[in-house]
Order: sequence, then C-alpha cells, then structure tokens
Amino acid sequence: MEENDAPLSASQRSKIRRLSQPKEHDPSEAGGELNIVPFLDIVMNVLMFVLATIPAVFTSTIDVEPPTMGRGGSVRKDTPSLNLTMIIANGGVSLKTGTFSIGPGCEAGGSGFTVAASGDGVVPWDDVKACAAKLKNASPDYKEENNITIIAEPGTPYSTIIKAMDAVRYSGEDVLFDNVNFGVPR
Repeated sequence: MEENDAPLSASQRSKIRRLSQPKEHDPSEAGGELNIVPFLDIVMNVLMFVLATIPAVFTSTIDVEPPTMGRGGSVRKDTPSLNLTMIIANGGVSLKTGTFSIGPGCEAGGSGFTVAASGDGVVPWDDVKACAAKLKNASPDYKEENNITIIAEPGTPYSTIIKAMDAVRYSGEDVLFDNVNFGVPR
C-alpha cells in the first residue's frame, strides 16, 4: 500500500467481492460452448472424397490429333502415300490403304478381316503389329509416313482402342504409325 491510499471500507470490500464473483447466466442467455462435431464430420467427409478421387486425377493421356483433309499428313504430295486405316469390329481388325484393302494374312486385295479375333473375341495384337510393319516396309516411299486413322464400331471397349493404338505405334525401336487419328464409322 502506498502512503496516499486510504483503507477500503467494509461496504467497498463487499461491493468488490460481489462484482468479482462469476454471475449465473439466465437459461435464455445460453452462452454455452460451441459444438464443432458436425463441422468436423463435414470436413472429414470432404477429405475422404478428395482422397478417393485423387487417383482419377492422375491418369495418363495419349496425344492425338483430329483428322485433317488431304492424304498422308506428313508426306509430300508428290510421293505415294499409304494412307492406312484400321477398322475395329467385333470379329477382328481390318486394315485398308488409300487404294486397296488388306485381306487375311496381310495380303493385298483380300476381303474379310486382316486379323480375325479368336473364338473368345480376343484380337492377336502382335499379328496386327506385324502386318502394320510389313505395310510400312513395303515401299521406301512409306518410311516417312506416320499417320493412321482408327475407326471403331460403336460399343467398342476403350481398352480395345488403346490396345489397337499401342499395336501400331511402335515395333521394337522402330516407329510405325505414332500419329493416330480417329474416324467415324459410316
């Protein structure tokens, strides 16, 4: 206590004691605690959704270009072009050039599927790859050509189209037809 301070009277001490005591709240004032459990439930649900969809975000993509008018794309106009088209159907795969169809056994001018599907509907993609390599190596004029148009019948599974693209893109280290265009069946 300092020299100037006067001692408190009994009524002053009583008033200070009364004001410093916590007050009982009226139930209508309900100043209780904030319940954050529902908020945490919502945050956890959003977090689980984000974690579940992350694998869908990081999918691989394959670059393709829309079809262009003209022949061969990357080949000069004064050289012959292969202009290869692959048609995927339920019974197998047909390959066609700008001038003729490729028949069974990868023979020019044939009719039917170039590579027929087996009895269980599975296409031997190694045979398709071998035929595409044979066609590309048929003439030195085709060495620079890398375009292929893939046409799939409606309802063809996505995995079948990817397998077809993989079959004609590369043969070992050699680039076959890595510029894939999609066509519309007529």
